[in-house]
Amino acid sequence: MDKNEILSKVDHTLLSQTATWEEIKQICDDAERFAVASVCIPPSYVRAVKEYLDDRMAVCTVIGFPNGYNSTAVKVFETKQAIEDGADEIDMVINIGWLKDKRYDLLTDEIKQIKTVCGSRILKVIIETCLLDEDEKIRMCRIVTEAGADFIKTSTGFSKAGATFDDVALFAKHVGKDVKIKAAGGISSFDDAAKFIELGASRLGTSRLVKLAKSEHANGY
Repeated sequence: MDKNEILSKVDHTLLSQTATWEEIKQICDDAERFAVASVCIPPSYVRAVKEYLDDRMAVCTVIGFPNGYNSTAVKVFETKQAIEDGADEIDMVINIGWLKDKRYDLLTDEIKQIKTVCGSRILKVIIETCLLDEDEKIRMCRIVTEAGADFIKTSTGFSKAGATFDDVALFAKHVGKDVKIKAAGGISSFDDAAKFIELGASRLGTSRLVKLAKSEHANGY
């Protein structure tokens, strides 16, 4: 698998708290240059990024990020606002406490509500695998499938760890046939990226691969 094919599956990401408009513009320019899948940026920048890119690149943003414990009503509002501002793709974080409490009905309903707002736009559900046991990960594969989301995503990149090969392989065994997989957080080499894709991921959330392609020092999400 060549680097261009791998880059075509990347959501080029900048979600740091200190992200400035100049930095956001730079990742947009880099995203275009390397023909990635999308640029993933904070909600407050969606409208400006949509205007800056003028539909030359898909714009992705995050909802309930990074902890996921906003109320469902707040997440739905965030999603509506993001779409009004021009977001093409939504990455939402689940309420992990609900999963620990086995409130599967609330998790399913929340994802369904957000997917209803998204309509034909892509919805990716971040489950933060580093905080879950295997049974919880499998349960979330079922919930994401039942709720009709488009992707299950490993991580925010803001917790204890990011994507692992084992988690992507587990997802591939348990998600429904229409649910895709996004590996995110800690993807630091093209070799690792290729392995994630071989295991079943069709999207990669990272900033490092484009930096590597630019022969820059790779650090960050």
